[in-house]
Parts: sequence; C-alpha cells; structure tokens
Amino acid sequence: MQVDNQVSPGKVPFFCSIRYGISVFLLLCNVIIMSQRVCMSLTMLAMVNSTEPRGSSNTSTKELQDNIKNPVYNWSTEIQGIMLSSIFYGVLISQIPAGYLSGIYSLKKMIGFALLLSSLFTLLLPLAAEFGEIWVIICRVIKGLFQGVTLTTQQVVWIKWAPPLELGRLTSLSLSGLLLGPCIVLLITGLISDSLGWPMVFYIFGACGCALSVLWFILYYEDPKDHPYISIREKEYITSALTQQVSSSTLPIKAMLKSAPLWVISLCTFAFFWSNTFLSIYTPIYIDYKLHVDVKENGMLSSLPNLFAWILAVLAGYMADIFQTRNTFSLVTIRKLFTLLGLFLPSLFSLCLLYLSSTFYATVIFLILANSTASFAMGGLMINVVDIAPRYYGFLRGITNVIGLTGGLIASTVTGIILSEDAESPWLKIFLLMIANNMISLIFYLIFAKAEVQDWAKERQNTYL
Repeated sequence: MQVDNQVSPGKVPFFCSIRYGISVFLLLCNVIIMSQRVCMSLTMLAMVNSTEPRGSSNTSTKELQDNIKNPVYNWSTEIQGIMLSSIFYGVLISQIPAGYLSGIYSLKKMIGFALLLSSLFTLLLPLAAEFGEIWVIICRVIKGLFQGVTLTTQQVVWIKWAPPLELGRLTSLSLSGLLLGPCIVLLITGLISDSLGWPMVFYIFGACGCALSVLWFILYYEDPKDHPYISIREKEYITSALTQQVSSSTLPIKAMLKSAPLWVISLCTFAFFWSNTFLSIYTPIYIDYKLHVDVKENGMLSSLPNLFAWILAVLAGYMADIFQTRNTFSLVTIRKLFTLLGLFLPSLFSLCLLYLSSTFYATVIFLILANSTASFAMGGLMINVVDIAPRYYGFLRGITNVIGLTGGLIASTVTGIILSEDAESPWLKIFLLMIANNMISLIFYLIFAKAEVQDWAKERQNTYL
C-alpha cells in the first residue's frame, strides 16, 4: 500500500541507483548462464571428428597437431544431439521446486550457489569429455538444474527491489542478458576455440561465472532496508512504492487452476518459447538453406537477430514503464499491447520471410525482425504474473517457465521431424505452425488477461492445498 509521503520517482536517480545496479548484475549473470549453455553448440564442431568411423565412443583421435589443445572424439550425431539437449531437461526439472523454495529460503544464497555450481560444472566439462560421453551428459544435466534455479529465483528479487513504475525496465534489462549471451557466444567462441583450443571456452566462461557468484555474495542484499550503501532517498522511494507481499508456503492450488488470467499467461508463454526456441535454434540452418553462405558468415548473420532482440527487450521495458508512469494506458492495456507486439509481429515477419524474401538482404532483414520483435513480450506477458499474484510470483514463475520450456522442447522436436520427413516444403509448414500457435494464444490472452491482484493472491486470503 502506498503511503502519502512517498518519494516522487522524478527525484530519485535511476541509472546511478542500487536497484539499477542489481538489474545490470543480473543481466551479466544471464549472459554468463547463456554463454555456458550455448557455447557447446559451436565447440562441438572442434570436439568431434565427423570424418572418423564410429569406433569407441570416447577414443581421442591421436593427431600430432593440436592433440592436447584440441582433443577430438568420435561421437555419433545422435550422441551429440543428446549432449546438446540434455541441459534443457535439467532446467525443466528445477523450475517448480526453485520457484516454490524462493519464497522460503534466502535468494542471495540460492542465486549465488546456483551460479557458482553451474560455473564449476562448466569448468569440469572438458575433463568429463575425457572420461566419456555419459559424463558429459550428466555434467550438462546437473548444470541445467542449477541454471534453472538461477533463472527462476532471480525474478523474485524484484518483489522487494522494483517499484511498480520501474518493474518493466528493471525486469526487461536483467532478462535481456538471455538474448545478449547467445550473441556474444556466437561472436567470440570461435575465436577462442581457434586461438586457445576449445577447452579454454569452458574454462573462461566457467571462471567468469565463479567470479560473478563471489561478487553476488558480497554485493547483494535481500532487502533495501538492509543495504549499507543505498541512499536514504532511494530506500524510502522503494519501500513506500511497494506493497509488501509476504510470500507464503501455503498455495491456493484450486484457485490457481481456476484462474483464467493465469491460464492465458501460461498459454502465451508456451507460444512465446515455441517461437523463440525455433527461431533461435534453427536460424543458422535456415540461413544455410536459403542463402548458402559459409560457416563464418553464417555465424555473424545468426548473431544479428540476438543483438537486435536484446536492444528491443531493453526498450520494451522502458516503454511499458513510461506508458504506466504517464497514465497513457491502463496497466492491463499495456500488458496486452506488448504481448500483442511480441506474438503478432514475429508471425507477420515470418510470413514476409516466406513470401517476400526473394533477395539476400530481404531475407536477412525479415529474419532479424521475426527474431527480435518477440522481445516486446518482455513488457507484457513475461511480467504479467507479478501483476496478478505477487505473493506467489516465484512459484508461478516456475510453473509458467516449465510450460514455456515444454513448448520449446516440442518446437525443437517437431521442427526436426518435419525437416527430416518433408523434402518439398518443410519451412512453410514449420513457420505456419508457429504462426497458428502464436495467434490462437494471443486471442485468448486479449480476451482473458488481467493486471490486478487476483482475490486468491491477496494477503488476507486463507486458502490451503
């Protein structure tokens, strides 16, 4: 509940504030997480000798040149696929437990230790490769578990640190690291692998994560009231602007299951992850199919959508907050507007990609637009949960992440099946399926979405499992 003497946001600096510093810190955390996750997609090209016959699954190819710096293994394409996807199962499993526990245990310890352990298993991956492919898979599954904890619990930070009028920009800035990370990986992983050897990729990203986790333990505080370096003005502004919602271990499950606003958020999250996963993973393959460029140019072109997606994600949060601050639209209208942009525009530009991309530059432009405009959802459905149920944000964020990740896994699987079985027009079917998914979800969201705290999520509501 806001108090009468609350500090005006115009008098409180944003860019030189503790809350902004936390957002930048989480951005770096997400960049490291995505770097640790995605780098193997490129290092696999150096780790595997695809020209070797399938012999012993972990026999290092004895070459006189670069044998120590770049050991090469005879892993089949099936094993490579399992290795690359195994991390997502770890992320998927940890979402709901992490969301539930984030309302009970210290966020400082959960995020710090999860980031540290993810980084340690990244450092261990080259050693795991020497012992066998099964150890690589185990290593990546465990790493995924800790990354899932980090991704879910970090969003609960804003319950105590983000004033409502700044929630969009702080959240979108921190989450934009998930888009900036792949862009950085695509640009520098190849250079590190060529100059220092592929194991150094894991050592560098792992060491950066360890250093970042140490800084997190030192610099982060759970509550603005406890931070020793926060200004009195900023502390008063945050505490007076926030409705302090006490997290509860008692969950109103029945009420949640009957909540239409929660269902449409989940449905749109499924569609968002479906389209985002498909566009991010299969962009290099589509570029190769459509433009027939070499690997180096493919990598550079594939990084451009992630770069523009990061920029738009940051802008989306700022725009949503400006609309709310100036009372341009109601909060529910803002959420619906940015969700509309985040699901409709990628669908529109995907159609343009299918039917209007007759030249090289047209293909690149529409591909960038289809990938990057999904970031508008950062100002809509991606933070809508905190509007309707701040008390249970961690748990519900875990639920919606699980639903979204499931959509991503299904999208990857279905796309692979269509590409392998349809030789005539696979991309037409793949894009149309994504567009239909986006549009159906969007229609339900525009009808049923809400942006006020639901009755079952209010503090005085007495509900039980």
